[in-house]
Parts: sequence; C-alpha cells; structure tokens
Amino acid sequence: MLYSIIGEDVPNSLSARQSTRPAHLARLEELKNAGRLILAGPNPAIDSNDPGEAGFTGSVVIAEFPSIEEAKAWADADPYVAAGVYQTVTVKPFKQVF
Repeated sequence: MLYSIIGEDVPNSLSARQSTRPAHLARLEELKNAGRLILAGPNPAIDSNDPGEAGFTGSVVIAEFPSIEEAKAWADADPYVAAGVYQTVTVKPFKQVF
C-alpha cells in the first residue's frame, strides 16, 4: 500500500537540513531504486522553487510499504528526524486516484 509521510520542520531548520540532506536523499534513492517511491520533495517556506534563506517548512514523501508500521519505522529512522529538522512526522495510508 502507499503511504504519505509528512514531516513538519522546526523553525530555522535550513542549516540542519542542508548538512543532513545527503543522508536523507540516499534513503530516498533506495526507495526509488526499489520501485517504491512515487514522489518526494520539500515544502518551500515562500512561493518559490528556490526559497533561498527562507528555507523550507517540511517535506512530503509518498511511497509503498508493506504496512503502516513499516512506513512509520522508515519515517522514524529518517536522518532529518535524528538531526532535529522535523518537529513532527505524520504517516497515513494514501490512495492514489490520479
């Protein structure tokens, strides 16, 4: 099943985000290479693809996992969680219609 993983950043997370990004992307690459990643990306803090110093307010990942427990375990192990980038992470089942 597909699951949406929504991480909400702490205020002023840009520096921690930048330093942890390579490890975060490596995990997403693993999902992509396994054919399980549908989409992933950050939420810019301003209405721009390149928000510069404004940074980001969170991220969205939609991917396939065998169960919600495994999706939550994967989300909890994200380097952004360990680095304190995310203040909350929400995992929900996702039904793709289009």
